[in-house]
Formats: sequence, structure tokens, C-alpha cells
Amino acid sequence: MREDKQGCTFDAESQYVDLAAEVFSLLSDATRIRIILALRAGELPVSELAERVGKSPTVVSQHLAKLRWGRIVRARQEGTRVYYSLIDEHARSLVTHAVFQAEHVVEGMPPHHLDESGAVQPGPAGAGTAEPEPADVVAETPAPAS
Repeated sequence: MREDKQGCTFDAESQYVDLAAEVFSLLSDATRIRIILALRAGELPVSELAERVGKSPTVVSQHLAKLRWGRIVRARQEGTRVYYSLIDEHARSLVTHAVFQAEHVVEGMPPHHLDESGAVQPGPAGAGTAEPEPADVVAETPAPAS
């Protein structure tokens, strides 16, 4: 997993750009985002996921099938129950940062910028922001200022 700790070195001509767009398209559904948020802590059966995201098991299963197709979640069967989990930390990271970005749209000073006392948290050295890194997100090297 050494590669996951490196900053992004891809450029605009990367062969992965179109596939990355497909990942964003796959994650562009609120139910799928809720499913990923629910799976952050570990695997869950479809019935529990359905309860947590407020949808029927049938609807959740359809979304899980798409997430399996996109290799974001995996399934494990135990008896008659199927348990789902995230394959790796990347979808978790994308969703976490998307929710943080959404907070910026709604809040004057988003909660993720504040510590327990309500004070603004200092950002990483040289980053020029007060953006904390979530515990489940791998830090990337900040881009040079332009």
C-alpha cells in the first residue's frame, strides 16, 4: 500500500481520467453515498443497510449491485444473509471529502474546520488551509501555490 500514501502524480492526459469520471458518476447518487457512509465502520447485512439509509432492502440491493460492479463494495454470504463491506479506503475518502465540500456550501465555517471547543483548527504545515485530514483519509502532499 505504499503507493496509496503518495500524492497524486497523474496529469490531465492520464489514462485513468475517464475511469475516474465513471467513479464520480457511480457515486453521484445520495443512496449510494449513504450506503458508503454506513459501511465506513465495517460490514453490514442488506437489512441493516436498508434500515440505516431509509430505503427498502430491494432498493438497497440494486444500489449495492452497482457498487459491486464498480468494485467499491464486496459481498460475503453467511447462510441466507449477505454482508457487504467497502473494498478499500478510496470510496470512503471520496465520500468524506464530498461531504466536507457540501459543508462549505451550507455552513459559514464548516464543523470539520473546528475543534471540540469551537476554535478553528490549524491546517497542515504549508497547506494554506484549516482543513483537517479525517482519520480514515490518507494525507496527500499539498500542491504548490500558484
